[in-house]
Amino acid sequence: MRSQVNRQIVLAARPHGNPKESDFEIVERPVPVPGDGQVLVRNLLVSLDPFNRILMGNANSDQAPIELGETMFGFTVGVVERSDNPAFAVGDHVVGFTGTTGWQDYAVSDGSDLRVVDPDVVPLSAHLGVLGVTGLTAWVGLTEVLDPKPGGTLVVTAAAGAVGSAAAQLGKLRGHRVVGIAGGPEKTRHLLDDLGLDAAVDHRAPDFAERLARAVPDGIDTVYENVGAALFPALVPHLNRGARIAVGGVMSQITRTGAFEGPDHLPDLLRAALYKTLTIRGFDVTEFYDRYPRFLAELTPAVVEGKLHHSAHVVEGLEAIPAAFPRMFTGQVAGKMIAKIG
Repeated sequence: MRSQVNRQIVLAARPHGNPKESDFEIVERPVPVPGDGQVLVRNLLVSLDPFNRILMGNANSDQAPIELGETMFGFTVGVVERSDNPAFAVGDHVVGFTGTTGWQDYAVSDGSDLRVVDPDVVPLSAHLGVLGVTGLTAWVGLTEVLDPKPGGTLVVTAAAGAVGSAAAQLGKLRGHRVVGIAGGPEKTRHLLDDLGLDAAVDHRAPDFAERLARAVPDGIDTVYENVGAALFPALVPHLNRGARIAVGGVMSQITRTGAFEGPDHLPDLLRAALYKTLTIRGFDVTEFYDRYPRFLAELTPAVVEGKLHHSAHVVEGLEAIPAAFPRMFTGQVAGKMIAKIG
């Protein structure tokens, strides 16, 4: 064991709007001791996700927040340092896929929330991104909500983000024509050159509506929605009859606690839902954890063969997380945000 101290990032204050560095505190506690049937994991990588903002409280969600002083929830990749569980050996690399291992150096587990992975098959960071809950969220939207059969035009909003990029690429692998929407020329270039999408539209461009129309000449058959509010009304006129929409996230609404300030597009959406026979469905990815084996069976070979591009925005050190995490909510991060702490 490298240290007798377990650094933990705890919630110090509930944010109002975007999170701030001062909303967190780093505390030092003794390294936990595993009991019968348990293992001690030293975390190497920590996932930073929009969901963490919801758990901080004062968010536009029905999810109960964590308590002040509680260790921040987070998915991790680590190495087993001590084991009293026959399913895990010292030196095993494990993914904490339920998030209970958290933003800390060490965690104790009974193994029910851990999955052993081979670091020689794919980079460990992939298990927090395209092969983690991030990728599962994209897979569920395209498999359980949208039509998984090939063909048609799929539009993915926030397509340069962690979930969006996974959803867009999975759509391409399944034979859809994929149009990605992202903010800025650098992100749209990434969608075309790195992810190989059929078209990319910059929602910050002054002629966004015209660019969108050119990108979907045959209309839109499916949508993977990650943003909420701001972009969606522009898509509605282009939705084909019977279009299906999976709502995987509402990033623009996470920090809002009141009603949306802006034009009321609900009547337009309801009219379209009726006359175009739309299907709109949100989902909670935690209800689909039993799909992990199917999800990994499909996506792992694609990652190994280089058919799924996966990149990470890496933050160095646990101590850097409080300052880095708020940048996720200002459009400064593309791809999966991960902290390397070990």
